[in-house]
Amino acid sequence: MADPRTVLIEARLERYAEQFGDPASAVLARFFGRYPDAKASFAHHAPHDPEKLETEMVGNTLYYLMTWFDSPVEARIYFDTSVPQHRVALGVPPDWYRAFIEATLDEIEEAVQPASAEESAAWAEVRDALVGLVERNRFV
Repeated sequence: MADPRTVLIEARLERYAEQFGDPASAVLARFFGRYPDAKASFAHHAPHDPEKLETEMVGNTLYYLMTWFDSPVEARIYFDTSVPQHRVALGVPPDWYRAFIEATLDEIEEAVQPASAEESAAWAEVRDALVGLVERNRFV
């Protein structure tokens, strides 16, 4: 049985999808608006199809947003390896990693109002958790 906060996260995502469709292009516009140099990094790491990698990153972010409350250990393991690997091996700064998460959350939160105080609290909690995982791995 899903954590009640997961249900709240999914409800807001569903309202977003009903009103706006797939958030990928809006999230990417936000992210690249803040970090335009990151566009070249995606092209470097996926020269034949950078858009596919960009969209995959949005999907990964949404996945951890939707699964945080039910599988926090999975997210911790992923972030504990992924953030340092992106920084060291791929030259992707933690600021970009964090900004990608924030762009995803900002897009949904600004477009669709919370249905309740509980829903708003769940979103704040998942933001703190995911951004916190990036920050705890910033210098690992």
